[in-house]
Amino acid sequence: MPRWDPRAEDRLREAALELFLDRGYENVTVAEITERAGLTRRSFSRYFADKRDVLFAGSDRLPVALARSVREADADLMPFEALLAALVEVAGPLAGDARLAAQRRAVVRTSPELQERGRTKFAAAGEAAAEALRERGAEEPEATLLAEVGVAVFRTAFERWVEQPDAVGLGARIMETAAGLAAGLGAVDFGPAPRP
Repeated sequence: MPRWDPRAEDRLREAALELFLDRGYENVTVAEITERAGLTRRSFSRYFADKRDVLFAGSDRLPVALARSVREADADLMPFEALLAALVEVAGPLAGDARLAAQRRAVVRTSPELQERGRTKFAAAGEAAAEALRERGAEEPEATLLAEVGVAVFRTAFERWVEQPDAVGLGARIMETAAGLAAGLGAVDFGPAPRP
């Protein structure tokens, strides 16, 4: 048997997801994951820092990719248009297997620790997007507000995509969600706030 297995990372991820779904995230150890995958702890450590990382591996690349895409968006786009274009662009590589995304989501929903990790991941993406919007000339607090709205649009679109992966792709779900938000805001009276 070769020393290096090109599918080792996938095997570990699949084994972990099976175990997490079957027994619960908190009830699974790294040793059990490696045993199920037929690999060693050393192999696990090559790809993942800990068992949480199985679910969030690569998420540290999202803020960097999102910020880069915002910076590189067409200079004629308004700030939120640039952000939407960037969200659609980064959605491409993320929109892999919706079934696996649904399984990861199911595991994350069962654990407050994992939910907090997910919030931290999206907060980092929002901060990176806000910084890139400021570099494009957006003022504060607009840049932060737009970035937070953009992340909320992305999260909502991702949920819809996971629920109905065959209907349209993740990029289309992002634009659909943003359009729904814009339509909802179009009905709002932005005049002076009513007095109590």
